[in-house]
Amino acid sequence: MKNILVTGGAGYIGSHTVVELVAAGYNPIILDNFVNSKNMIVERLEKLTKRSLAVYKQDYQDIKKLKVILEKEKIDGVIHFAAHKSVAESVTKPYKYYENNVVGFLELLNELQKSGVHNIVFSSSCTVYGQPDEVPITESSPIKKANSPYGAAKQMCEAILEDMTSAHGMRSLSLRYFNAIGAHPTGMIGELPIGAPTYLVPYLTQAVAGKLPELVVHGSDYPTKDGTCVRDYVHVVDLARAHIKALEFLQKQPLSTYGTYNIGTGQGSSVLEVIKTFQRVTGKKVPYAIGPRRAGDVMSVYASTDSALRSLDWKAQFSLEDALRDAWNWQESLK
Repeated sequence: MKNILVTGGAGYIGSHTVVELVAAGYNPIILDNFVNSKNMIVERLEKLTKRSLAVYKQDYQDIKKLKVILEKEKIDGVIHFAAHKSVAESVTKPYKYYENNVVGFLELLNELQKSGVHNIVFSSSCTVYGQPDEVPITESSPIKKANSPYGAAKQMCEAILEDMTSAHGMRSLSLRYFNAIGAHPTGMIGELPIGAPTYLVPYLTQAVAGKLPELVVHGSDYPTKDGTCVRDYVHVVDLARAHIKALEFLQKQPLSTYGTYNIGTGQGSSVLEVIKTFQRVTGKKVPYAIGPRRAGDVMSVYASTDSALRSLDWKAQFSLEDALRDAWNWQESLK
């Protein structure tokens, strides 16, 4: 397996995965409509990888153009990141999310199987679990009703991928990400939120930089270690490397192989712990206030990553301190 099509390859996780693909000897082909990225990301990717990259600036749902790419580039595998990703927006714009994230994915898979592309790694999410009964969450934890169209779309896509894999002799994995944070340690690539970010760390860094109002901590009366919500924050480079391990795993498997793996650190950190850790590693004061609980927030979510270690030989290497330091360096580079 050599030529890997990366849909959404100029986005946050996609761009970091492109770097790791090159480092591992693969040839990434980027397909991105640049709705959530900028051309300068490609320029920086080429500096980081020290090579020219094949980039197709188009929507992954344009099947006619997709056919051309599949034929021209002789694609061996696909890593699929191209999806809308705002949980909050999905609640107010469900059609947008189901049409792009589900219908588009189904059509992509149909074209891949017709073109003989058998290896697929899907960007899933811990949102597929809904409100967990207990933590840490394992891959066998119950899949409950999703809290948003975003989460429901991920559940649907996993089911579609499993069925298509079985029916058409594909090999595929769904990687269930927990909370991706940080940036490349060089500070050359990182997250580029469009508008005010809805996730903790990018909002925090922009608030510290004076670009946004103070951070609101939603709820301080949860039954957690300090009353604030707990999440599993995984460095984006660790997350990117999990996709390389997934490709290596798939190459050794028989056709019709499908699996799901949690990708996190296996540890939960509260919102206040993130704030205090950021202040300690950067020396910057975080402007924040305590507010009421936010509807739909899950109290505590963190992963069991035993399966990923056992099957994929993957484990997070970066600490929360590393991720927050790198996130701030990236924010500083945008001045």
